Amino acid sequence: MMTFDKHSAKVAVLTGGHSAEREVSLMSGKGVLEALQSLGVNAHAFDSAEQPLLNLRDQHFSHVFIALHGRHGEDGTVQGALELMGIPYTGSGVMASAIAMDKHMTKRIWVAEGLPTPASVWLTASQQTAQALAGIPAQLGLPLIVKPPHEGSSIGVSKVTQADQLQAAVTLATGYDPDLLCEAFIQGEEVTCPVLGEGDNAKALPVVRIAAPDGAYDYQNKYFTDEVKYHCPSGLPAAEEQAIQAMSVAAYRALGCRGWGRADVMIRASDRKAFLLEMNTSPGMTGHSLVPMSAKAAGMSYADLCLHILSTARLDTRMGARQS
Repeated sequence: MMTFDKHSAKVAVLTGGHSAEREVSLMSGKGVLEALQSLGVNAHAFDSAEQPLLNLRDQHFSHVFIALHGRHGEDGTVQGALELMGIPYTGSGVMASAIAMDKHMTKRIWVAEGLPTPASVWLTASQQTAQALAGIPAQLGLPLIVKPPHEGSSIGVSKVTQADQLQAAVTLATGYDPDLLCEAFIQGEEVTCPVLGEGDNAKALPVVRIAAPDGAYDYQNKYFTDEVKYHCPSGLPAAEEQAIQAMSVAAYRALGCRGWGRADVMIRASDRKAFLLEMNTSPGMTGHSLVPMSAKAAGMSYADLCLHILSTARLDTRMGARQS
């Protein structure tokens, strides 16, 4: 397996892509590229929507920093292509990326591992009958959340407070994904916890507490406004923060993640119980993004964070590695 040498590496920052999160990915990629170049890394932007991935091999890139988000970037597909080309890449491998991108499968693993996650109902396209949909509020209560299970950045997500809002929420979600995930709404505080490393060496960074206007931490507020307030240090009691960090690391390990990731968590106001929402295996690196914010609180600059993540780039299997 090739190791990372800052002075000899030729690095492609994968950005853009074809997913619904393309605009965010372009912002992440720009930040990562400028940071790596500022540290003397021979890094280049590579938009996978504008040229074929095989050009990575033909242009002799030695490493790839994946700054893609969503489908065809965070779901194991690009990871599989890089495995076949033998080019080490940042973040989780094929299996962990694919599982984490599927919120339903992620929840099944967490439930099997005894990790708390909100109750949910998953419906394939053929299961989305009028009768099945009508029964969801009784199963999960109101409010509830409706989301496409294979998207990120809150794209296609709705909060349903009345039963007559359900059909509009389903129509929005299924515009992005034929499958549907409905989830019990957890009233309380939203936090997120980045994780760096792998296996027994995986470590949590400081928790970030998110205060969005009217609790609407949606796509627009995440990336394009300054209305959301972020608290890092979180201001949570030390024992509560430590418990969330431990749960985030356990969730990360359960999915087989490596390199870096970010667990999104809700803390129920009524009893302060924490629930895992999802695991991001290629988190945002924009000016509004949470991993850089948390890393800064831990004493790591944005540029140093990018270089650290890049230094963990590898392949799932040795046999895929290119001979040097």
